[in-house]
Amino acid sequence: MVDPFPELWSRSQIENNQSERLRALVEMVAATNPFWKERWKRLGFDPASVKGIEDLSRMPMLTKQELVDDQNQNLPYGRNLTFPVSQYSRLHQTSGTTGKPMRWLDTPASWDWLMGCWAQIYRLIGITSDDVFAFPFSFGPFIGFWAAFEGAQRLGNLSLTMGGMTSEARLNMILELDATIICCTPTYALRLTEVAESQQLPISESSVRMIVVAGEPGGAIPAIRNRISSAWNARVIDHWGMTDIGSLGIEPIDRPGQLLLLESECIAEILNPETFEPVEPGELGELIITNLGRTGQPVIRYRTGDLVKQCPEVPEGGCQFLSLDGGILGRADDMVTIRGNNVFPSSLDAILREIPGVAEYMIRVVTRRSMPHMRVEVEPVVEQADEVSVQQLTTVVQQRIKDRLNFQAEVVSVGVNELPRFELKGRRFHRET
Repeated sequence: MVDPFPELWSRSQIENNQSERLRALVEMVAATNPFWKERWKRLGFDPASVKGIEDLSRMPMLTKQELVDDQNQNLPYGRNLTFPVSQYSRLHQTSGTTGKPMRWLDTPASWDWLMGCWAQIYRLIGITSDDVFAFPFSFGPFIGFWAAFEGAQRLGNLSLTMGGMTSEARLNMILELDATIICCTPTYALRLTEVAESQQLPISESSVRMIVVAGEPGGAIPAIRNRISSAWNARVIDHWGMTDIGSLGIEPIDRPGQLLLLESECIAEILNPETFEPVEPGELGELIITNLGRTGQPVIRYRTGDLVKQCPEVPEGGCQFLSLDGGILGRADDMVTIRGNNVFPSSLDAILREIPGVAEYMIRVVTRRSMPHMRVEVEPVVEQADEVSVQQLTTVVQQRIKDRLNFQAEVVSVGVNELPRFELKGRRFHRET
């Protein structure tokens, strides 16, 4: 019988489950999945040697580029398919923020598995039968909150779809229908806040008690969390997942600032991205994921590119899943070195969101005299759009960056409403040659 509450398991139960399901996954994939069969043979790895999680470190790691190359060479879905295409019923694709979108297929069984992940997530954040969900996203091929939406429906909660609507119309619907939970990206939560302020809508007095954000690191950045939370008078909950691995991380209601990984459904490793050796709790490393439930298009020892730190201590009597301190801290491939300083977009986001006069921003990294140069474009709020206030704002931004990150950035202002707004992931960081 399947345990309905795996988040209550002991460490030994978690690890026994992981070993059993890893063996079953590898056996299935080795028999019928052409991508993995050929890859393991080429790399000289014998899948029959896998008996449990103690063998995981011997298995070769997988990169996103390998999956992208496979799909480009074997259109339209690539060869990482355990079953015939006729057995798949859903298609989603990545957002394509770093290149051509990857297509991802789910069988009915793997979609049911995703629903089980969301059932756990909703328990961990304290969802009740009275909650009304609002989903202000486009409902396109990007997986977005599709699984969260269907997960809420399976629980029986009223779920409001808001595709094809303006931000103002969505806000009015949230207020008129007494939504209590909003699911969106941090960027769009800020956008809704901006529109509500311009329309003088009383969002702080609404029924909304919780905003679940995902798709960007913003949910783990205090400045962004506080800005959203104070405007809505609601708790902000960070969620982590990827199109290619599923919904696997959530900030539990009783541990603000942490991110629990659903280790009943995956195996997580935190490794030094250069040596690939495990790091100690509290040390920065790259998150490596083996998905145990999406057998139709599996990822095994997948390099997510996300940088994290394991919490040094696990509370006794609480959920024993791996907990990440501060959630996703950045991405290894987003780091840029400016005058000897390693800088992540999330660090700049944290600084700029603390400055009340900044309505929106854009960062461009260009090469000047063979060295990276950072240009920060800031859009002032309407109330501070006069020449004197704008000059003060750019000075403040430049000084904050210098104080916190130890380098001098070029900071310029742009006109009101000149910079783009985003419904899904914000694209504010650009590398230019």
